[in-house]
Amino acid sequence: MMANRPLERRAIGTRDTARPEPRGRGSRPALRRDASVGGPIPEAPAPSKSSGRGLDAFTFFIANLQTGFGPFLAVYFTQQKWTQSDIGLALTVGGLVSLLGQVPGGAFVDASRSKRFAAAFSAIFVGASAVMLAAFPSYLVVLLAMAIHSAASCVLTPAIAAIGIGMVGHARAGTRLGRNASFSAIGNALGAASMGAIGYYLTNDAVFYFAGALVVPALFALSFIPARAVAEVSQPEAGADDTEGSGSVKALLTNRALLCFAACMVLFFLANAAMMPLVGSVLTLRASETATALVAACIMVPQAVLALTAPLAGRLAQSWGRKPLLLIGFAALPIRGLLFAYVDNPYWLVAIQVFDGVSASVLGVMVPLIVSDVTRKTGRFNLALGAVGTAMGLGAALSTSLGGYMADSLGSHTAFLGLAIVGALGTVLVALVMPETRRPAA
Repeated sequence: MMANRPLERRAIGTRDTARPEPRGRGSRPALRRDASVGGPIPEAPAPSKSSGRGLDAFTFFIANLQTGFGPFLAVYFTQQKWTQSDIGLALTVGGLVSLLGQVPGGAFVDASRSKRFAAAFSAIFVGASAVMLAAFPSYLVVLLAMAIHSAASCVLTPAIAAIGIGMVGHARAGTRLGRNASFSAIGNALGAASMGAIGYYLTNDAVFYFAGALVVPALFALSFIPARAVAEVSQPEAGADDTEGSGSVKALLTNRALLCFAACMVLFFLANAAMMPLVGSVLTLRASETATALVAACIMVPQAVLALTAPLAGRLAQSWGRKPLLLIGFAALPIRGLLFAYVDNPYWLVAIQVFDGVSASVLGVMVPLIVSDVTRKTGRFNLALGAVGTAMGLGAALSTSLGGYMADSLGSHTAFLGLAIVGALGTVLVALVMPETRRPAA
């Protein structure tokens, strides 16, 4: 049994003053074995409280800032005496840049040596575009501002996900992404309330100045995340096998799990994006006097559910796995469509939006988490996240046309049923084809 003894012999009678640390609790970081590499790799250390709270605050303020580019845009453009065609063109420019910029934005984050710099860089440009809208409301400047905002957002979203996963490591990514989604929902809700009050008591211009000013606390919050606390989650892991095509786009195009997930997301958004506009039309017809308040409630209910349940979804993703939660999120969509088709009471229509909150809570965590799972060792996490975002955008763009055509030709009842069927197809695809992407713990 000499092989088990140290190589260096101790002198007889001397004390061993430099004994190795025991491998119990409170010593070295726990080791886990990655089956794809074949050897144990250390778990990422838990981030400091200040780093975690810094990311919480950054996500919160960014959500506040982005809220100004939602319904407030249409109100602002109308106040500026713009025609509906001009408003539609401006929104289309932003939508096209957002759709086409997802993959380049993810590639930029992958190539960036500092994810914090990418997040700060894009946040500054989002804030600058908000100020441009208020200070120079001419047509060309507005189009430029919309393009800048959409392009910067394509970088900002994957950068936040990369920072979160890089801080805690893949083993605790679900919990961190759940916190991100929760603070984003809270920021959206409070941002909408604050900007609504500013627009009512001051001017609509002040809404966008306020949005631009939110960049300052956002950057201050980001400064609490030290560079050493963010691992390079999007870089190839040490020991990656070059024969697998690590770091190549081809590896993503042949990634079955990623392609399946993208197809599922196309079906989900093909069914989901048109539902809320159809609900708004139905509420306007059935309760015209209170339609605005009811539509606002339809927006707030999912945000409240998302804020409350996203952390739980993140924890369950670690214990249950990804696929069971993904099935829950997808199944809530056809149920919601069926209820919209057969419920007449306007107030019950608002209550049905709870199912939208369930889907949003699950997908807000699952999209970056599953993409992170299936792109380990490729160095293309953010590029893949952008590709899935493009698939989601394509589904959403087609959804509004599909839903509008069915509603005009066959009525809202049939339109809701048709969208529910598409959502059911997505659920079946998840159940039958989508693999479980969580790696078993050691």
